[in-house]
Amino acid sequence: MTVVAAYLYRHGKRVREISIHEKVDCPSDRSEFVWIGICDPTHEEMQVLKEQYNLHPLAVEDAVDARQLPKVDVYGNQLFVVAKTAALDGDRIEYGETAIFLGHSHIISVRHGSARSHTALRQHLEAAPTLLIHGVDYVLHAILDFIVDGYLPIVEAIEDNVLTMEQRSLDTFLGRDEITRIFTLRRQLAKFQRVLAPMAEVAGKLVRLDLPCIDPETRPYFSDVLDHVRRVQTLVDGLIQIVISVFEFSNLLEQQRTGAITRQLAAWAAILAVPTAIAGIYGMNFEYMPELKSHYGYFIVLGVIVAACTLLYVRFRQARWL
Repeated sequence: MTVVAAYLYRHGKRVREISIHEKVDCPSDRSEFVWIGICDPTHEEMQVLKEQYNLHPLAVEDAVDARQLPKVDVYGNQLFVVAKTAALDGDRIEYGETAIFLGHSHIISVRHGSARSHTALRQHLEAAPTLLIHGVDYVLHAILDFIVDGYLPIVEAIEDNVLTMEQRSLDTFLGRDEITRIFTLRRQLAKFQRVLAPMAEVAGKLVRLDLPCIDPETRPYFSDVLDHVRRVQTLVDGLIQIVISVFEFSNLLEQQRTGAITRQLAAWAAILAVPTAIAGIYGMNFEYMPELKSHYGYFIVLGVIVAACTLLYVRFRQARWL
């Protein structure tokens, strides 16, 4: 287990560092609380925290397993919140998990697979004691807001990639690799939707329900988190439609280009059929043929071929086949 940080806070200010083996008794007025941040703990190491802070066994098991969807569970006078972190790796969205134990005077965050540490968040909160003085529920809001804020750069990066492919589809045919990439992005966005929906439910419960350790005055902060999640949901829904439209638009343009090439080939074939037919007739070596013995017969036949081909060319140009 990596203990990233474990501190005691009093009146919004850091007092001292603590050990996870230490049980800190805090007053009931919410003026003091413990904030412990750990990363990738084992089951045995979580047992220490379970015993010190009376954590529920099912919540501890979920925190170690790290295969949960976002959720809010109530265990007596404590809350257990699971949130999904996300990061973009190439065209794939990689997910992590943050489990949060919330008690009257403690908050324990357990991170799995998340590259974004809470160190910067902790420093930001410590620089604003007037906010940190609200207690553990405000810290919970800050962690959830930190996680949700990480979603927007993912959507923006994917949007840039999709718009680049959209512009490329206007200039040339999309290759097999690019078509495969479109379907990969659509699949990743669809999976992202399945994460955003329960995240919105988590924020919604923290806003609407009367939950332990959540002060009514803090609910507007969770409402802000809910708004951020819904905003990302709207962007993802729109982005999925853009990805689908890029493929359909590319397919339509390809059909139009293929049709245009087919019409051009048909037009040139029709034009070339005239000299081919006339030359083929005169190549049969019949004794009686028009202008066969005329002094200017050769030039007359060539003139007829040129006139017919020119007439066909003009008509095809007027019809925009050439």
